[in-house]
Amino acid sequence: MPVWLSGPELRILEAACSRMIPTDVTAGAAEAGVADYIDGLLGAFSFDPPRIWAGGPFSGRKGGEAAFRSFLALNALDELAWRTRIEGSGGRPEREFNGPVVGLQARYREGLAALGADFAEVPGEEQDERLRGAGEFVELLYGHCCEGMYGAPEYGGNRAGVGWTGIGFEGDVQPRGFTDAEVSGP
Repeated sequence: MPVWLSGPELRILEAACSRMIPTDVTAGAAEAGVADYIDGLLGAFSFDPPRIWAGGPFSGRKGGEAAFRSFLALNALDELAWRTRIEGSGGRPEREFNGPVVGLQARYREGLAALGADFAEVPGEEQDERLRGAGEFVELLYGHCCEGMYGAPEYGGNRAGVGWTGIGFEGDVQPRGFTDAEVSGP
């Protein structure tokens, strides 16, 4: 179930993410839940506290308390900065101290619409052609695809660490850390 995007927008996003990081011998964007990561970022303020910063200091994957599961409250300045980044300035003076800002939500809404309502149904070659014509939106999307593929799973992507597995990274290892042999070995 989408957090911020509509169901049709999420389907377009899933298809676009799958073209960016396809499934091959390793898991791709679909298996990693990359579109869910992006949707969660766009809807971060739908949660209390907002899903911006996972707690810590440990994830619990290699010992310690699983504190990444709890998100931290934002102070007023952090909230202003993140709301401006995600939602845009929207003509609010407190968000336009550096001028108007088009937020991620508007950029995604426009970018997904430009790919076309039928994007998820057209052949892969047509999807690639549309993505090639999407300009700056593709750069934004690709950056977020990488974050969702390889970031901490608590943010909604990298399900079960499949992104890390695909690149041979065992994930965050604190508080255990690495042994001397792991650091200096092949």
